[in-house]
Amino acid sequence: MKEFFSEIRGAVVSTLVLGVVCCGLYPLVVFGIAQVAFRDKANGSLIVDANGDVRGSKLIGQGFTAEKYFHPRPSAAGNGYDAANSGGSNLGPTSQKLNDEIKDRVAAYRKENRLSDSEPVPADAVTASGSGLDPQISVHNAELQVARVAKARGLPEQQVRALVNKYTDRPDLGVLGDAGVNVLLLNLALDAGNKS
Repeated sequence: MKEFFSEIRGAVVSTLVLGVVCCGLYPLVVFGIAQVAFRDKANGSLIVDANGDVRGSKLIGQGFTAEKYFHPRPSAAGNGYDAANSGGSNLGPTSQKLNDEIKDRVAAYRKENRLSDSEPVPADAVTASGSGLDPQISVHNAELQVARVAKARGLPEQQVRALVNKYTDRPDLGVLGDAGVNVLLLNLALDAGNKS
């Protein structure tokens, strides 16, 4: 019986030690390293304006619908860009509902950007991503929206194109992934009257 309680005591002590190390010390060390070495990323890559107000995150898209803004990729996350309900629509390629939604989005995209009925529409302009929270759109999608945004703001198209170029994230290491335009940063720069 003494041997049995010795085994139980060893198991309890081991569980407590592992609990303290794995659930206490390790998370604190990782948190500390992240706060020192990657403070911005560890805290959500938040965008803070001149007044100190948080305007959003570089990592999470927001819904913009006014003509003077670049429009993001459609979202299937909750009620649109709801980070608490991140996810796709789960509609497959044979879904009639998905096909109808895409047809409606293509027609709306062409109309709002004054494109011809034969003009190809970028896939990211009419389909939601897996997370529903993508902060970026393709460069081609942004280029097709330049004329609309420039006209709505009374700006020269070249000035708006320069901002698109400025807020385009290049592929990692020059080859990994595709270039993408961060819609929130671009729209905030337009609102700020950024001339660069």
